[in-house]
Amino acid sequence: MNRVLITGTAGFIGFHLSRLLVRNGYQVTGLDNINDYYDVDLKYARLEKSGISRDKIGYNRVVQSEVDKNYEFLEMELEDKESLFELFANRHFDVVVNLAAQAGVRYSLTNPEAYIQSNITGFLNILEACRHHPVRNLIFASSSSVYGLNRNMPFSVRSNVDHPVSLYAASKKSNELMAHTYSHLFGIPAVGLRFFTVYGPWGRPDMALFIFTRSILRGEPIKVFNYGDMERDFTYVDDIVQGILRMIDKPPVPDPGWDPEHPDPSRSSAPYRLYNIGNNSPVRLMEFIHAIEKAVNRKAILDMQPIQPGDVQKTWADVSGLIQDYQYTPSTSIETGIERFIDWYRQYYRV
Repeated sequence: MNRVLITGTAGFIGFHLSRLLVRNGYQVTGLDNINDYYDVDLKYARLEKSGISRDKIGYNRVVQSEVDKNYEFLEMELEDKESLFELFANRHFDVVVNLAAQAGVRYSLTNPEAYIQSNITGFLNILEACRHHPVRNLIFASSSSVYGLNRNMPFSVRSNVDHPVSLYAASKKSNELMAHTYSHLFGIPAVGLRFFTVYGPWGRPDMALFIFTRSILRGEPIKVFNYGDMERDFTYVDDIVQGILRMIDKPPVPDPGWDPEHPDPSRSSAPYRLYNIGNNSPVRLMEFIHAIEKAVNRKAILDMQPIQPGDVQKTWADVSGLIQDYQYTPSTSIETGIERFIDWYRQYYRV
């Protein structure tokens, strides 16, 4: 039985991934600092759904799930190197999936220090822990935000990403470079995943689907940035975690054909890979809003706004690498995904 550490399991993707891996027989240790970037009650509710009672959680205290014998959780900061190393020494992880990070593009404009502490220092500690307590596979979250000013569509992992437009994006590109360095120097198999606008039940309250749904149900205006001229490669969370599941037991290997005179940034002579993980089907923002209106059977009040600093106009994932290497096949339509989210939202908030 493989022992997997997933960081960020009180978060959206980490919550879904931990449940999927447990169902597939993995021994999962979840870790999260449960910060207050958004509603902590939602984070505790996710943990409760996984069998982790809120009243039993304490810093660096392992809590056994009451519903899944293969799942345990502890609250911890990635910046706490001593505690993190102790955890690695005690658990002997086979695989690490690092999803913990300070999220959000706009938040990075006003709280830059949080991104350095969590996304840089915290990730460095993960790399150091994997170096001193070797693992078979390290999968880590990057972001479509790294493409920044790049307008060459669809976004390819072989493209240049030297022009980020937010500190969040810069921190994620830094993670990619740091992981490659450790893969090259210490042989750590590392896979970086550039996520494209993940949505679904138990999603983040700072994301568009959550904000739009709440406002439409309350009869409040929704801010539509760039006057609606936006496109996003919205990706349903089940498609995301199914893709990660395919990678758990198939770590990257060095590419013998990698050419240092014509370097491909998505692979290496080290055991290192970068992949886009998205739906490969961008949706116009107004189509997205209309799908929400249909699902809730209400019309939105639109407040048209200019584009926000740090935002990009369009995202579109080239996922050919994942299809080739892992037979990744995202299959959830935007209409189906939104309906599932709305069903969860109405049940959770009783509206």
